[in-house]
Amino acid sequence: MNYPENLLYTKDHEWIEIKGKTCKIGITDFAQGELGDIVFMEMLEIGDSLQTGDSAGTIEAVKTVADVYSPIDGIISGLNQKLIDTPELINLDPYGEGWILMLDVEGEIDKQSFLSVEEYKKFIG
Repeated sequence: MNYPENLLYTKDHEWIEIKGKTCKIGITDFAQGELGDIVFMEMLEIGDSLQTGDSAGTIEAVKTVADVYSPIDGIISGLNQKLIDTPELINLDPYGEGWILMLDVEGEIDKQSFLSVEEYKKFIG
């Protein structure tokens, strides 16, 4: 499985890429593999406010439905509209074309609250 070292990870199996005050978020290769074939993605709206732990969208796979959780407080500034017509991009390229949303963060970002790639690999065993 692939786990880019430039990203941070959560115990809910989301990844986060921080660039200034903007965070790009998706689910990990491990998560998409556990879900199986993804057939539908339900997303919130640009401008919606999220708190850490809030549902940021729902992924429907052939066998299950799972929430994507916001790993940080912020306002949705971007959504991957490609996922509406081709949700399987999450399976094919979870760290690239399969990203899910972008959040603008106002406060300080505590990178220590996330897992490094090494910590995430240990977490999933």
